Amino acid sequence: MTTPSALPQTPESLDAFRTRLRDFLASHGPGRRPRDPEERFAWTRAWQATLFDHGFAGPGWPKQYGGMDLPFAHQVVYQEELARARVPGPVGTGLGIAAPTIIKFGSDEQKRRWLPSMLRGDTVWAQGYSEPEAGSDLPSLRTTARREGDMYVVNGQKVWTSHASRADVFFTLVRTGTRESRQRGITYLIVDAHAPGVQVRPLRDLTGGHLFAEVFFDDVLVPVADRVGEENEGWPLVRTSLGHERAAGAMNQAAIYRRVLSELQQLLAERRLLDDADVRDRMADFEIRVRIMRYNGQRTISDILTHGEPGPVSSVARLHITAFEQDVHEFAVDVLGPAGLLGRDSEEAVQRGRWLYGFLRTRASTIGAGTAEIQRNTLAEQVLGLPRDPGMPSV
Repeated sequence: MTTPSALPQTPESLDAFRTRLRDFLASHGPGRRPRDPEERFAWTRAWQATLFDHGFAGPGWPKQYGGMDLPFAHQVVYQEELARARVPGPVGTGLGIAAPTIIKFGSDEQKRRWLPSMLRGDTVWAQGYSEPEAGSDLPSLRTTARREGDMYVVNGQKVWTSHASRADVFFTLVRTGTRESRQRGITYLIVDAHAPGVQVRPLRDLTGGHLFAEVFFDDVLVPVADRVGEENEGWPLVRTSLGHERAAGAMNQAAIYRRVLSELQQLLAERRLLDDADVRDRMADFEIRVRIMRYNGQRTISDILTHGEPGPVSSVARLHITAFEQDVHEFAVDVLGPAGLLGRDSEEAVQRGRWLYGFLRTRASTIGAGTAEIQRNTLAEQVLGLPRDPGMPSV
């Protein structure tokens, strides 16, 4: 592993940074995306390593852990240029969720041990939060960790774990207190995904793929040294993780959907569908919403840089993005007519069935990272100051 050294020691202008980043992406880009899943996985990890080795990984990370520690405006440019270059994002969910938690709550030894390898893509991290009886109501989780000397013995089940089949590490919530202790008995553990007793079972989704999986822990031994924070005091870490999950990639998502919307507009123009006034009205609405997405992303990054946390308003960005991506793909499939219903295996599919695939994939968007209903409750109670929903459990 090399030490990143591409960043200049003196501040550079936004134009100079954009030019330098574009030059790097043009000369070191990963090339065409492979169709084979195994090749695509290796291709993605190789690109993440390339970014790290040349000092272009972790735009908001501290430099001592391999990041760029960019000012707010430079982070915006960074996300715009990577989206424009159509390069892959990182594998796993560690960078946007676990990393901010470890940076804030982890020990110095844990930061040195975990962060650089995560950022380079040498280890793939996956989140182990949701359980069959504890999805949106995380304080009711049942996976237990019993301490025996310098080890925890972990037993239980997680579900809807993204990237679990590829993971080297799970950042996991476990119950170390009584079941009745709810959030006061939760501990944050880092679990070796290859340890004896860990079993991963893929779950096939609407697209035919298996991004998700269920994970079983059967007497899995986890060193106490791999606990982040104190025992039974994991709930503040959970809130940090969830806030960053809802905020993660907000600017990147805005830049990606800026490009997606432009590509949809071009496709509709080629098929003369923009001659329809109703189609133009919908596209104008999407244009407004993608610009709002960008402004929300900027606000989220600003809050993180100012306060260290995205805060409850990260739920605004999350709600907006998930509704937008569902609506834009549903509109595309609808306006393309029968051709929009052809999948990737059909030679007649429009743009290799990307719009149908997106339509199916985004059905889960309003469930992941906390359901849309949970996001609305967060906004109502913590931002608008409305009375608490009496139907929700106390946290």
